[in-house]
Amino acid sequence: MHPNPLFHSSDHALMREWIGGIAFGSVFLTTPDGPRVAHTPLMLRGDDTLQFHLARSNALTRYLDGMTALATVTGPHGYVSPRWYDNRDTVPTWDYVAIELEGPVRRLADEELDTLLYDLIDTHEERLGGKRWNAEEASRDMWDGLFKAIVGFELDVREWRPTFKLSQKKNRDERATIAAGLADAGNPALATAMHEHAA
Repeated sequence: MHPNPLFHSSDHALMREWIGGIAFGSVFLTTPDGPRVAHTPLMLRGDDTLQFHLARSNALTRYLDGMTALATVTGPHGYVSPRWYDNRDTVPTWDYVAIELEGPVRRLADEELDTLLYDLIDTHEERLGGKRWNAEEASRDMWDGLFKAIVGFELDVREWRPTFKLSQKKNRDERATIAAGLADAGNPALATAMHEHAA
């Protein structure tokens, strides 16, 4: 998390909105084999619960249950050029959205993992629009074989550490210029985040 309190937020609804929209992140743990990270789809449950699944052979899988882990979700980010500043006698920076979530992890029971998988499929098939794919189209042998190859987990979020670094140190006109520059440079997501969350 960035040390400047200007970039922090206590708006849990906003954080949940970002996590739900991105729906993918990284889970970190220091294991007896050294620090390890896994990259996985994420699903928020309720107010403070994050569920995910990993391959059974993943380096984290055998260590996560009962441990305290860190999950991160990274949103739009990008280089900010001094060419967009009123005073060009400065240096570039990087604006970004990032959320850290820390807490104890437990392994999901098989029925909980099954529910997670169906919910992930429903969520993302719905987002695609059009004629969706249904889990029932996978044969029982196919589903069971893949199911045995993964393990589900749930992280009870005890610490929320967000960073919304969106040029808040600049005045409104300068932020508008930066956002326009980002959009023109092919980064409309970061420009939108600046308009919506750094006003």
